[in-house]
Amino acid sequence: MSLLIDGAFPRPPADLLARFAAAPTGPAPTGPLCDAMGRRGALAPAIRLMAEAPAFAGVALTVRVTPNDTLAAFAALTVARPGDVIVIATEGWAGSATIGDTFIGHARNRGVVAVVTDGLVRDLAGIARIGLPVYAAGISPNAPFRQGPGEVGRPVAIGGRRVAPGDIVVGDRDGVVVVPRERAGEVADALPAALARDAAAERAVAEGAGEPAWLAEAMRAAGIERRS
Repeated sequence: MSLLIDGAFPRPPADLLARFAAAPTGPAPTGPLCDAMGRRGALAPAIRLMAEAPAFAGVALTVRVTPNDTLAAFAALTVARPGDVIVIATEGWAGSATIGDTFIGHARNRGVVAVVTDGLVRDLAGIARIGLPVYAAGISPNAPFRQGPGEVGRPVAIGGRRVAPGDIVVGDRDGVVVVPRERAGEVADALPAALARDAAAERAVAEGAGEPAWLAEAMRAAGIERRS
């Protein structure tokens, strides 16, 4: 059995990451971010926020563990950089937790800004005290082994998406969105318009609008026949 660790993958420039981390007053909201990506980009809704925590944006440090084993996740701590998001793919393992509060504490101390997994977590009270954003598919007190094999810094499949090391990962209460590194510039350029549309829609509601401004034209274009 072997454990592969690759921490030398390309990372997005700091100024590009900043366009997602402060767009404009904090991490980009995931809804408008998906709009800027063609209305896609989110991980499956089963991967959800485990305890109240702030929104985040960071760089994917990917991990693949084998079922019931977490050695590769701990190995990722040795190459984690400030601003990283540790993304742990478990093949959907639900027999035991993949990480707990001690792992999350180590990650915070390394400068990691969030942890995302399609597996389970434990020690929820401790995770809540630490305050680092943690997204997972559920909770179990069962513990895994730490023997390997596994991989760090290679592409993984998680939540219905391919995530490569160096992708940009953004999360809030609504979920987690992954921006492929090769598309990050394009998406960052489209993000301000998506944010502006969202803000305009919210203002219209606050001002008493009973329907969105685009609805009548969309109904005409769809050939809606009104009978009333």
